[in-house]
Amino acid sequence: MSDPDAPITLDQLRVFLTVVEEGSFSRAAKRLRRVQSAVSYSIANLERLLEVPLFDRTGRKPTLTDAGRALLPETRAAVDRIDQLTARARQLASGLEPTLSLAVDVLFPMPVLLEVLSELTERYGELDLSLRTEALGAVVELVAEGVCQIGVGVDLGEPPRGVVTEPLTEVEMVPVCAPGHALLDHAPPLGPAPLERAIQIVVSDRSRRTAGVDHGVDSARTWRVASLESKLALLVDGYGWGRLPDHLAAPEIAAGRLEALDLGRAHPRVPLVTLHRLADPPGIAGRWLLDALHARLTDRTRAAPADTDR
Repeated sequence: MSDPDAPITLDQLRVFLTVVEEGSFSRAAKRLRRVQSAVSYSIANLERLLEVPLFDRTGRKPTLTDAGRALLPETRAAVDRIDQLTARARQLASGLEPTLSLAVDVLFPMPVLLEVLSELTERYGELDLSLRTEALGAVVELVAEGVCQIGVGVDLGEPPRGVVTEPLTEVEMVPVCAPGHALLDHAPPLGPAPLERAIQIVVSDRSRRTAGVDHGVDSARTWRVASLESKLALLVDGYGWGRLPDHLAAPEIAAGRLEALDLGRAHPRVPLVTLHRLADPPGIAGRWLLDALHARLTDRTRAAPADTDR
């Protein structure tokens, strides 16, 4: 009988997996840079502690027993979990935050965010990430209240006390409507009168900080929705007109599902900033994320074609 208090060691489990992967005790010993007797001794001790034989040694090469095959997946899982634990501990010791919570405004180009998040998870695979997409003042509110560590939101002017902002980019807002909409019957450029009479689709601000404050609303008639996706669907179906970020409007216009409206003035550009609390600055992963967003947006700006008259 084995000693019930004797511990099964991680080294024994690794030796077991190495023998399975190499197919023999001698090759496992060579890979582990040990003498073969040490490998055999480790496996024998593991079998004694588990009280089952793991290998059938009667043939020229050791083969897994039924018990060995049954325990193999659990052994791999146990070793993987220990490796994950060790990696997480090393990351924490280096200053990496265990979790990263992020709030991003719906105006930010999602393809850029997804590219950066993909690189983030490759670089910091053990990091737990929380992502929320919000509109207008909600991003600032989540950061100010400590719900999210980092925000990417609209620059609403003076931030709340204790919140630090840094300029990030600007998003061009394109006025659009569906083909066949009544606004297209007017000779361009459109004046304020037809816009005021037409239904404008607007994304609502769900935060307390800017509740009741309208941004870019020109119409006396508005339909308010909770998401940019809902706004796009209503615009494409012809329920009204509204402004979309250029990165979202451009493919819809190119596909013929929307048309740009000529309002006789330059399209507004909405500044976006990054936000974090002064008392809780970004850690290693958070700082890398912000730097990567800046770099990716700079690359896109350099690659973008020159603006044309609108």
